Amino acid sequence: MIGSGNHFGGQSHSTPMSEINTTPLVDVMLVLLVIFIITAPLLTHAVKIDLPQASSQPAPDKPEVINISINEQGQVYWNESLLVEGELTTRLQQAGQLEPQPEVRVRADKETRYQVLAGLMADARNAGIKALGFVSDPKN
Repeated sequence: MIGSGNHFGGQSHSTPMSEINTTPLVDVMLVLLVIFIITAPLLTHAVKIDLPQASSQPAPDKPEVINISINEQGQVYWNESLLVEGELTTRLQQAGQLEPQPEVRVRADKETRYQVLAGLMADARNAGIKALGFVSDPKN
């Protein structure tokens, strides 16, 4: 049976090999080792540059927030305190002269007349208020 080719060293070709061939693994690891040895010094090379110096100033304080509320009867509240007729204009004038100028937030009932809101906006503009915002309920 020497020439049949079915047996090599007394074993059949259909039986699995009992040992792992590690030669390709060692070859790949040696190639990777050589690549890392060559490229590692290039990664530590740094370009020397002269960076500009930055200076920063502290951020200015947040301005005061003034909440003006108007109910459906047209009554005006300044930070939860009820104002009498004509007092709103005086307070807006005082707030317009503050530095930093406060942010005015207007909360008005949906039944409030437009005339009241227009008067408030005109008074704020005449007082020099620059930051005037309206607060609404996103659910409605």
